[in-house]
Amino acid sequence: MIFILDYGFGNKTSVSNALKKLNIPHKISNNSRDIIKSTHIILPGVGSFAAAMKMIKKKKILNTLKKAKEKKKFLGICLGMQLLFEL
Repeated sequence: MIFILDYGFGNKTSVSNALKKLNIPHKISNNSRDIIKSTHIILPGVGSFAAAMKMIKKKKILNTLKKAKEKKKFLGICLGMQLLFEL
């Protein structure tokens, strides 16, 4: 399952609409269990790097994302790509 991370700074709806148009199953969430169960992770992002990282830490998903980055395929879009380098 493809997982789109919802951490409050992404254009998740646009990514979801693109995947729907391609008939690709996916889920939007910010739940650690969903991150662990996913096969692929899309990390969209728009806005301030510092504020986005603060939100990821606030949602307590930073460590889960770090572990997932080592094992799963990741796609960072815009700010999401910048965040990938800090995970």
